[in-house]
Amino acid sequence: MLDTWIKSNLYSRQGKAINNFKKTLPDVQSDLAKQTLKDPYNFSFLSLDSKHRERELEQGLMDHIQKFLLELGDGFAFVGRQYKVEVSGQDHFIDLLFYHLKLRCYFICEIKATEFDPHDAGQMNFYLSAVDDLLRHPDDNPSIGIILCKSKDEIKAEYALRRISSPIGVSSYEKEIVKKLPKDLKASLPTVEEIERELSNKEANN
Repeated sequence: MLDTWIKSNLYSRQGKAINNFKKTLPDVQSDLAKQTLKDPYNFSFLSLDSKHRERELEQGLMDHIQKFLLELGDGFAFVGRQYKVEVSGQDHFIDLLFYHLKLRCYFICEIKATEFDPHDAGQMNFYLSAVDDLLRHPDDNPSIGIILCKSKDEIKAEYALRRISSPIGVSSYEKEIVKKLPKDLKASLPTVEEIERELSNKEANN
């Protein structure tokens, strides 16, 4: 497990998500919630093209639920996918619902295969209110939301969360960590064409 964390550069990603926890949660819970989130999340176990849709991303995470839970970290218990909540006679569906055993609260995960949009924060705020009213036990802490986006503008994310009273974090995800390698190291890696040329040369010499 330690080796996996080192390889995935966990230290530099832990607690880096943009959030409003300091203003919306008690100090002890705020610190733990902040350390629970990562930015970016490493989804290198998925096979998706650059134009993947949300349903494809969601299905991939479900197909690899064990690896997804490991990437989320300790304490997450999976509750359901496309979890239905009924509000004013209409059905609404939460992408992924978890319960966090250490934070003692529901954890809503909304997946976006696009750049973060400030409207996403409003949608999450709605889901958090509904879950706290309909599912939350009196002994539970306030529910927390995480919006997982393909990319994000940090200023837009900060503005979107600044005056929302529900605890929400915004993180991005990566499918291939190699894309984020330092330029000098990345430049030293062979291209596909170079590998194919080398293999062709070996075959010709044999």
